[in-house]
Order: sequence, then structure tokens, then C-alpha cells
Amino acid sequence: MFLSTYENKLDKKGRVSVPASFRSYLSNLGYNGVICYPSFNNQCIEAWPQDRIEKISNTIDSLNPFEEKKDYFATSILSESVNLQFDSEGRILLISKLLKHAKIKNSMLFVGQGKTFQIWEPTTFEKFKAIAKKKSNILRASLKWEQKLNN
Repeated sequence: MFLSTYENKLDKKGRVSVPASFRSYLSNLGYNGVICYPSFNNQCIEAWPQDRIEKISNTIDSLNPFEEKKDYFATSILSESVNLQFDSEGRILLISKLLKHAKIKNSMLFVGQGKTFQIWEPTTFEKFKAIAKKKSNILRASLKWEQKLNN
């Protein structure tokens, strides 16, 4: 499972070391890399193990082939995905398209999301995290209210 947040920097060749715990988890799944694509929900990079992206692909394939939404999802996720393999030191080479999307210049945060992780520019993530905490507190309060109504 991908947990916690780690900060790393790009080296001179544009490579970044993936946190050891993240690499270990991927290795236990049988992978020597990660699939990355530009998030369409946030200004970050989504990073998924191969099996998760295969599940998304299967879900997309199960949609009606004549509906636009199939093309929308395939284009938004699959056509933008890149398979990034670890080098001998556990680094990946993030392509410029991904870095530009997340506005990463040098430093980045690897943010655990359970079965996936995200890669963020640190300042952008801190702003997002503050909003996420506020919204999750509001949602939690509304869930408590719903639970009281249901009891």
C-alpha cells in the first residue's frame, strides 16, 4: 500500500528516486516500474501499478463502443499514460509533458493514496491539502448528521 508523503528532487538528467517503500510495494506486486499520466482532477501526476491501469482499461473496454464517453476516458487516461521503469538505483525519468502538467521544476512530493500515489509540486500540494482537510471536515460533519437521522 502507498502511504505517507515523501519529497525528492530531480537530478541533472531529469530522473527522480521513487521512495523505497513505494518501490518495495510495486516489486512485491511483480512490477519494476509505474504507470503515470496527467491527472484530469488535479494539477499532479497520477502513478498506478500496472494491474490498476489494466482494471481501468477493462472498465473502459466494457463501455458501449459507440458512445462518446468510451473515447473520452480512453483519451484522457490511456492515451496519456506512460510506463516508467525503475533504473538500477530506483529512479524514473519523468517526461516533460508530465512535469509541465504538474508544474514541477525541481522538487516534488510523492503522496500515498492507498492503491495508487500522486506526484505533486510541493506548494501546489500544500494548497490542495488545506482545501482537502476543510472539505473532508465538512463531509465528515454531514455524514455524522446523516447517521443521526438514520438512527
